Amino acid sequence: MAYQEILQALADPTRRSIFEELRRGPSPVGRLAEKIPVSRPAVSQHLRVLKGAGLVRERQTGTRRVYSVELHGLVELRKYLDGFWEDVLRAFKAEAERAGSSAGEEDDGREQG
Repeated sequence: MAYQEILQALADPTRRSIFEELRRGPSPVGRLAEKIPVSRPAVSQHLRVLKGAGLVRERQTGTRRVYSVELHGLVELRKYLDGFWEDVLRAFKAEAERAGSSAGEEDDGREQG
């Protein structure tokens, strides 16, 4: 699943709330609807979007569908975000090396006494 779809799914505050509820553990739609201030059909629709983005999975338990977090979707999101972190670390390293070489040049010009 592409990270764009994941970010788009989590951009909605209601979907984020549902996703965060599922972090606490698997839950059927009815229990989620009790905790989120939207109707049960709306929760189902949001779950469908989260499932389509690869963030949620469902399993049938008797007559109920129980939803839980799909870790694979989080791996995709983590890969995307790690790319930013790697860029930041490279920039930090370059700046530290630049500052270190500048400090070394200043030390070379000082008199020793």
